[in-house]
Amino acid sequence: MTDSAPAAPAPPNSSSARPSDRFVAYVHRVCASTQARAALRRGLGLPVERCNYLHRYLVPWLRDHDDQHHGDVRRAYYAVASLIAARPRSARDTTPEQSASVSWYERPNLGASLGQAVAKGVMKANSAESALHLMARQSSDAIHPGLPALIRQLQSAGIAVDWAVLLEDLAWWNRRRDRIATRWLESYFRTAAGTTGTAPSDSVEENDR
Repeated sequence: MTDSAPAAPAPPNSSSARPSDRFVAYVHRVCASTQARAALRRGLGLPVERCNYLHRYLVPWLRDHDDQHHGDVRRAYYAVASLIAARPRSARDTTPEQSASVSWYERPNLGASLGQAVAKGVMKANSAESALHLMARQSSDAIHPGLPALIRQLQSAGIAVDWAVLLEDLAWWNRRRDRIATRWLESYFRTAAGTTGTAPSDSVEENDR
């Protein structure tokens, strides 16, 4: 039996699921092939222009489901597909949770995932906070190269990442950076549950400078 897989067809439309959730489910199906998973993994941290091996899997999906002509949107899709494909084996063996029934703003964003890492002792509070404050000052082009190492650290420790939320946050980052960064920081401080000594209001003030 060979593991060669052609470009997988996009999943059928569902009026009850967000495009980001449908995309995450699609990538999980594509990653059932080790060949496809290896191809997607080659895009880690890279701009779309250097992701030639990913086009066969992602271009058809974007053509039918989202704005493929907006650079930030395309890069967010390519980045999240690569991150999913690069999951450590322990994370690949875990069935992704169905989050569509939860209110969008109640779902964990990257700040909440970092808060969980601090609460579990996986990361030091000052490291997590520094990472969040640095990202809050950066464009998406500066954020993308550092995501693979950060996400791998979280997943290797069993910290879940809501890929659909990350996808949408990255797609909108350059247009709504302050709003998204504030949401990440507020989620971080709520989730870290008192393991840090800084109030969420401090993060809002820093974003407004």
